[in-house]
Amino acid sequence: MSAKTFAIEVIVASSFYFAASILTFEILMPVQDVFFPDFQSSASLLFLPHGVRVLTAWLLGWRSIIALLPGVFLIFYYLAGDNVFTISRLLAIGVAVCTTPIVFGLAAKLGFETRPKPNEDPCWPCVMGLGVVAGIISGSLTNIAFGGHPLEYLAFFIGDVFGLFFLMLGTMLFFRAMRHRQR
Repeated sequence: MSAKTFAIEVIVASSFYFAASILTFEILMPVQDVFFPDFQSSASLLFLPHGVRVLTAWLLGWRSIIALLPGVFLIFYYLAGDNVFTISRLLAIGVAVCTTPIVFGLAAKLGFETRPKPNEDPCWPCVMGLGVVAGIISGSLTNIAFGGHPLEYLAFFIGDVFGLFFLMLGTMLFFRAMRHRQR
């Protein structure tokens, strides 16, 4: 792989992660606060960045760790400023970039199809299933890193699964529209 290709992967993956995070934190979470005013949590119930993590791990495998790291760091810095360098946030950054590719890598070792193949339809239920497993693990580890209440874990999990589902749905509809347009 050329350096140019790798740089494009990093720019695209990190940009999508950052954009999904801004959409989540600046638009979706304020709407969530309106509809669920008693829900006292820092977790989004529709966390689109998890969908970006899953699709990036599916497409890039282990390279997704490096490809997502700048975007993940930038959004943590955007949200926390210099506090991004606290142990809990650094651990959470590690969880965010490593968990999903590890899940996909372990599933591949166990014989599951975890990567797209040319000229074959993707196994979307496989991607979704691995994304749910990654959501369970990353939600648990993030909650531990931040010392959150067990209810926080449930909110992280719900947000990860819904974010993955809606991002995948949007991606599939986008590509379907592109194919329809080409006909």
